[in-house]
Amino acid sequence: MMVVLPTPQELEPAVTLTSRLLEELDRLLLGRSELHRLVVVALLSRGHVLLEGVPGVGKTTLIKALGQLLHLDFKRVQFTPDLMPSDILGSYILQESQDGRRELVFRPGPVFTNLLLADEINRA
Repeated sequence: MMVVLPTPQELEPAVTLTSRLLEELDRLLLGRSELHRLVVVALLSRGHVLLEGVPGVGKTTLIKALGQLLHLDFKRVQFTPDLMPSDILGSYILQESQDGRRELVFRPGPVFTNLLLADEINRA
């Protein structure tokens, strides 16, 4: 089986969009261009990122900005010792319908999103 690689001309639109995304991130959040590049690389490769740092260095702001720039849904989970699986995954809730019947309706949790920030995992 022969693998055909894309030509540089075929990759040009993706390179242009990625460059614009990085420029906009650098404009919004100053001083962290290498971090921005690494986060975008992870996103494009469908990977995960572990952002470590003391509170107040812009981890949440970076992910929010990335979501806004890419028009992706963003959710955040605050990890606390009393966090339950249903707080992340969602759960079924008994609801009464217009005609008086009761039914179980699934309320999805924050994991059903494009970008999920699991904040303060070390505290849980």
